[in-house]
Amino acid sequence: MEHTDPAAGYMSGQLLVAMPNMPDPRFERSVIYLCAHTADGAMGLVVNKLIDSLSFPDLLGQLGIESSDIDDQIRVHFGGPVEAARGFVLHSTDYVHDATMVVNDHFALTATVDVLKAMAKGQGPRQSLLALGYAGWAPGQLDSEIQANGWLTVPADEQLVFLSEIESRWENSVKRIGVDLSKLSGDVGHA
Repeated sequence: MEHTDPAAGYMSGQLLVAMPNMPDPRFERSVIYLCAHTADGAMGLVVNKLIDSLSFPDLLGQLGIESSDIDDQIRVHFGGPVEAARGFVLHSTDYVHDATMVVNDHFALTATVDVLKAMAKGQGPRQSLLALGYAGWAPGQLDSEIQANGWLTVPADEQLVFLSEIESRWENSVKRIGVDLSKLSGDVGHA
């Protein structure tokens, strides 16, 4: 497994939590799992926004994937504004195939139809989050946004990403680092 060296300043495997003053409405109150962060840029998936107009059975039907016992608990997330028709599954590392990118000991990312077929048959990963689209940053862009007080970083864990209520993930993420929401300021250099 390839791990990013935190000493190098890269944050793969962390959560980005939008500050209350987030100027981009697409990311207002967003929590993003950072799948990759290198000198070449960053890529992540929004884990707390759903696409209500599309269900997992609908998606499988559009892709021509047969399924008999579809898990109604699988919901389709808005992963971000880049390549909005492309699917990604963020999941636990008990499911790893050739096309899977292992982020760390707890999280992996697969963007092939095979993972959807496995999920439709009940043979997919133990924990998963299905998203359409992703959030992407050019080299240095995310670092600049963090320095400009656009994002907080929070250690990611399976409870926060997969098991907590979607509607409360932003608040739970902020609380995880001990920040009082009423005292958050959007001004640079202020807490």
